[in-house]
Amino acid sequence: MTQDRDFETYDVLGVPMSATTLDSASTAIVRWAGDDKARFVFIRDVHGIMQAKGDEELMRLHEKASMVTPDGMPLVWLGQSAGQRVSRTCGPDLMEKVLLESPRTGLKHYFYGGKPGVAEKLKTGFVARAPGLEVVGVDTPPFRALTPSELENVAADINRSGADVVWIGVSTPKQEYLMDKLAPHLSATLVGVGAAFDFHTGAVSRAPIWMQRTGLEWLWRLSSEPRRLWRRYLVLAPKFVLLIALEKFKNSGDPLQKNKPSA
Repeated sequence: MTQDRDFETYDVLGVPMSATTLDSASTAIVRWAGDDKARFVFIRDVHGIMQAKGDEELMRLHEKASMVTPDGMPLVWLGQSAGQRVSRTCGPDLMEKVLLESPRTGLKHYFYGGKPGVAEKLKTGFVARAPGLEVVGVDTPPFRALTPSELENVAADINRSGADVVWIGVSTPKQEYLMDKLAPHLSATLVGVGAAFDFHTGAVSRAPIWMQRTGLEWLWRLSSEPRRLWRRYLVLAPKFVLLIALEKFKNSGDPLQKNKPSA
């Protein structure tokens, strides 16, 4: 399982990011429903990049993913600076677009994640917004790793449902490891959307659009959940900026050598 070749990729600290837009990513998910191949999709922000940077196995999973979309604006800007046609493709937006278009495209969906009752509430909300939408299954995972028998039961339930797309609303990196374990047993596309379940059910409020577009959504989330997110935004994000700067300096070569007169 490798990234589909219809997406160009660009490197961000070793992570192969797919040069996607919201339209191209949603189109790919619809197209993939036409075959029986299992795929999984990672939606990556700076926090996820830093986790992969420090975890060799997690980095390997990014190379297996069929698509790794840029969630955070810094990842979009890096892609654009590399000459790629790329725009923000975050979990809540991708999920909303694919689901609301499904009465037309005919995709069937399965929601796996959230606290008890969240997946059911998510289904009710989206079916009300998109009459004809088929959400063929919902499930809530335990707050621990699944046992082998539990994993088999989840895979069997998804297969029985006939779902084309499985939306995984579990925290990173749990959802990435879960998708890797589930994929060999399925023929559906799995998409890890993290907190999208909470955003779409109103449990967590999203930043205003202008903050999302200007790369300031992190400030909104930090102010909303400072105890949980302070390390992500005040430690890992500055470290990311430093590593990117060092990498760019290294790739630019030695400026002193460039300025030396030729013999």
